Amino acid sequence: MNSILFERYLTLLGISEKAPSSDALYELVQSHLFKVPFENISKLYYYKHFNLQGLPDLELFLDGIERFHFGGTCYSSNYYFYLLLDQLGYAVKLCGADMSNPDVHLVSVVSIEQKEYLIDVGYAAPFLTPLPRDLATDYVMVLGRDQYVLKPQDAQGYSRMELYRDESLKHGYSVNPAPRQIHEFEHIIVDSFREDSTFMNALLLARFYPNRSLVLHNLTLVESQGSAARIHALGSREELVQAAYTYFAIPKKIAREVVTDIRQFGDAWH
Repeated sequence: MNSILFERYLTLLGISEKAPSSDALYELVQSHLFKVPFENISKLYYYKHFNLQGLPDLELFLDGIERFHFGGTCYSSNYYFYLLLDQLGYAVKLCGADMSNPDVHLVSVVSIEQKEYLIDVGYAAPFLTPLPRDLATDYVMVLGRDQYVLKPQDAQGYSRMELYRDESLKHGYSVNPAPRQIHEFEHIIVDSFREDSTFMNALLLARFYPNRSLVLHNLTLVESQGSAARIHALGSREELVQAAYTYFAIPKKIAREVVTDIRQFGDAWH
């Protein structure tokens, strides 16, 4: 990451460079969740226009945030945030996470002040703070109808994150704490552009605020505040385009082009 892009990244997050500390890490994580949404419109748009079947480079990633209010999916957001933390001097590891298949998610693990923290800005989840890994009991986060449970490490040092929706287990992942390099995930990233892949057949946008979130999942908009949630059914794809613009400021022309190309909406948490 060259210094110009590094400075631009911090500017887009609305923060200044600080020496590594727990407080500074908290600010970085929170700013990223507030300023950079989870979304896969950019993935579909760059695939169509540039035949991009890998990560956008850092400049394109930042251009998308600045010009179109894009963010990214797990690999782009978590990888570039990892690079930012590394550039700032944090003791940070890039780690793979297993879902139904190995390494289909990416996170960071930061060691600071003799403690380890899980950092995940790419799960469409309200992980607004570094999440402690040295747990004796479950670490529980609730927003709306969703409950996120980080389990204590198992005997191999793996951390398990579980998502419960309406009290039923919906999704989750297990973090492998071994340090990795981004090239080790290249085949997984390429596979995510297959025609039958999840984020080629579903739309998911998530934006977070203090104790509040907006999630646009296909033809459903969910507004969560504290433990309450309001669910709005959208009547058409054009209403989906309007919602992407109204709540996420993504240009209608781009959203409409992407939405039109999706043949049938699938479940992003499948």
